[in-house]
Amino acid sequence: MLRSMTGFGRCVMEDDDWTQTWEIRSVNNRHLDLKWRLPVQARGLESRLERVVRRFAARGRLEVTLTLQMRGAAAGQIRFDAAQASAMLDQVGALADLHGDAFEPDYNALFAVPSLWERQDDEGDDELEERLEEGLVAALEDWNESRETEGAALARDMAARIGAMETWVSRIEERAPAIKEERFAVLRERLAEALGAVNGELEEGRFLQEMVILADKLDVSEELTRLHAHLERLRDLLAIGTDAGRRLDFTLQECFREIATCGNKIQDAQTSRIVVDFKNELEKCREQVQNLE
Repeated sequence: MLRSMTGFGRCVMEDDDWTQTWEIRSVNNRHLDLKWRLPVQARGLESRLERVVRRFAARGRLEVTLTLQMRGAAAGQIRFDAAQASAMLDQVGALADLHGDAFEPDYNALFAVPSLWERQDDEGDDELEERLEEGLVAALEDWNESRETEGAALARDMAARIGAMETWVSRIEERAPAIKEERFAVLRERLAEALGAVNGELEEGRFLQEMVILADKLDVSEELTRLHAHLERLRDLLAIGTDAGRRLDFTLQECFREIATCGNKIQDAQTSRIVVDFKNELEKCREQVQNLE
């Protein structure tokens, strides 16, 4: 399915020893950019966990947060480094005395210093890593679900806009022959007026030559054919979904080029309004595509 790069995922998993809470937030980005917020127990797992994330994401800026709470036997394996804590408090107290300030330690703040807490043994680390990977996978699945929901909404919006643009291409096709006839009539009239001013006569051969030149300048059949193909390609990419963002963006740029050429060739008021509306819809589609993976 088509996926937005913006999304949120969450997972809470509990067992006898640990409660793990994963949260994933993402916004759009050209490449995959990971920002980790991991507790001390998982700091060395970034490389392993990154491989897991890359199975679910190709682009976007992701902020991945893990909160670990110890339970049961695991809590009894945690040791507080009292010697290091005392040394830190002595240093801060000495700094306060140097500046003539009173110092009263906030012992609760020591809970937030990861380096003061460590496990007494490393048994069960492999099991914990496997549990953490399972929790991350569950959070990523929830995150992908939210991205697919938004992606589906973006796809519906773009499909409606593509339908409008297809209608406008058909209107230009219908209008183009009439524009040619109008321009031919104006050309004949202007040539006749110019020749009349010098008592000349309009030569049919010369007129036909000018008509051929004008017809070539007004011909947008190739541009319209390519526009039909590009719009059909956009629909196909919306249906394919997976990793379609860059291809959609490229195809929209091609549509811009073709419709701009049509506007330059057919300088007609009615067609110009269609071209302006067409470009506006393309720009809105491009804004949507910037959020797609």
